[in-house]
This record gives sequence, C-alpha cells and structure tokens, in this order.
Amino acid sequence: MKQDIIIIGAGIIGLASAERLLAKGANVTILERNKIGQESSWAGGGILSPLLPWNYPNAVTQLASYSAGLFPAWTSSLKKNTGIDPEYHKSGMLILPPFQINIAKDWCVGRGIKIEHTITPYTQINEENNDHALYLPDIAQVRNPRLLHALYNRIKQLGGKIIEDCDVYPLNTKSQQITSIKTSCGEFKADHTIISAGAWSKETLGIHALKLDIKPVRGQMLLFKFDTPPIDHIIVREDFYIIPRKDGHILIGSTLEDVGFNKQTTVAAFEYLIGNAGKILPELYQMPVKQHWSGLRPGAPQNIPTVGRHPKIRNLSVNCGHFRYGVTMAPGSAEILVNELTGTAQPFDTTFYQAGWDGH
Repeated sequence: MKQDIIIIGAGIIGLASAERLLAKGANVTILERNKIGQESSWAGGGILSPLLPWNYPNAVTQLASYSAGLFPAWTSSLKKNTGIDPEYHKSGMLILPPFQINIAKDWCVGRGIKIEHTITPYTQINEENNDHALYLPDIAQVRNPRLLHALYNRIKQLGGKIIEDCDVYPLNTKSQQITSIKTSCGEFKADHTIISAGAWSKETLGIHALKLDIKPVRGQMLLFKFDTPPIDHIIVREDFYIIPRKDGHILIGSTLEDVGFNKQTTVAAFEYLIGNAGKILPELYQMPVKQHWSGLRPGAPQNIPTVGRHPKIRNLSVNCGHFRYGVTMAPGSAEILVNELTGTAQPFDTTFYQAGWDGH
C-alpha cells in the first residue's frame, strides 16, 4: 500500500489505524491538536466490553466482541516490539442488579459467552436486598495509558510521523477531493486523509460532516490507590463501574454529561461517584482520592461509530464516534477501515458503520 496518508487525531483510534496502515506499507503522518492520546483515550477505564452488552444494538456488540478478541495477540505484539506492557488481562466482570436475567442469559448463551449466576456480598446497594449477581469470567481489561504509550513507540518504530499541537483548519476540497490540509504547523498534502478526531471529528469535517451526529459527552472518574487490590474483578451496576488494577489502583466511573466541550470536574459528579462506590467498597470513604478527572467522549447515536469512506469526497475516510468503547473497538475498527481502503474482504457485515452519514 504505497500511499501517503494523513490521519487527523492521535487518540487510540487514530493510533491503531496508523499502526495497521504502516504495517501495510503506507507512509503515515498523524496530526494532533493537543497531545497524543490525552483526551478520551487516556481518560477511560479500559474495560474491553460494553458494560451490559445485551442492552446494545448488534452493530455495537458485533464490533466490540470482534475487536476484544484481537487484544491478546495485539497487546502481546506491542509488548514484544516495544517492551511496554499494556497490562491486558481477563479480570472478569461482576454485574450487580438491577438487570434482566433472562435477557442477559439468553444473549450470552446465544453467542457462546460464559455467564454465571452468583451471589454478591454487596447487598447494601439494593433497597430490595437482592443478592443475585451475574459474572462474566472472560471479560478483560487493558491499561489505557500504557497501551497508548506502546502504540506511540510502535508507530515511531514503523516510521510513522506524529505532529502534536497542530490545529487543523477547514479542509480544502476541489472536484470532490481533498487538495490540501492547512494547519497551524504548515500545509500538508496526501493521497488519502482519515478523520479520527474523537469528539472533535464533526468540527474537523466542517461542512463535510453532512448529517453525522457526533458530539462531546463528558465523563468524570476518580482514582484511588490501595497497597493491595481490595477486589480482583470489575464491578458494574447499570452505567457505574469499579475497575481494579494489578498494582492496587482502583478506578471509579463514570458520568454521562451532555455539556459541550467542557472538561471541568464538578462536586456533584464527585459525590455521585464516591456515593455509589462507597456502598460497594465502604473502605473508600477512608481513602484519599488520588485523582479526579474528566474526558470528552465522542458521543454517537446508539453508541454506533462511523467507519469507512466518506460518501462524497473520494480521498477521505473517517474512523470516529465510538462513544464509550473507543479502546475496546480500536483494533477492530482499524482493521475494517484498512480492509476497505485495500479492497480486502471484511470479517463481518460493516454496512452498519456507514449509516451515520444519514444522521441515524
């Protein structure tokens, strides 16, 4: 694939796309308005599954499941080539009520996913004292900052160029093609351009966004540090989760806030997160908060990303709108995008990921 390709956005989606394109022989330059991976990619928790997968449309779970299956080989290769361990491991995920047990079990059984009906000690969170829980033992996690660091190093090894602090101006087009990309750090030309700018993708596309509905959705999280992890599995209750790291860090998340491009943390979010977490792990009330931060997710209808060629501009593609599951979907999304660009057969039907242009 002897093409010069520009990728706008150096989050997890842009980096994963770049690595795959470089492996195919392309010359890749990534333009990043801020710093590599420091927006939604860094801010998230790294759970490699939708929180309650049976509540999502097939377009989400199909891509998330396929992509999660790529992680063992992908992270192993990154560790081997860069010496940086993204800390992929199957920690399992405990799901606390409320949930629809029959729907959950039928969904898992129909897809060959292990699910166990168990009892939880966290009965204090339920007004009805319901001690039933579901456990998915094969759900894995990855440590986002380490994955991003490994990807950055791998892209540099493969000859990729990354330019940070580079604002992209409105795309120059003529005869349904991008002719050049003007930025705060110069003008660039390439055979093909890929937009993977996360929550900023619609603004980057400008008039070429058509009816693409991608907007920032703020998520706030808390971080604690224990000498030894008080739990060894992910805990989920509706949209709330607790993630244990092997070194004793505990992540608490996350809010869903439609507040535009506002990354300010709030007292209300802190109280919501610590209140929910403290009911499950009361010892948190006695622990200092190590960090409280927020990130802007690229919100899209039904969590369905848009991946593939632009419907009108011939040398433009997008890989964006992954909402809560950008890390989970990263290697799979990169694969189906590069397959489209190279004319390679797809592993499954990918027409779902073009519907966003029509505002669906």
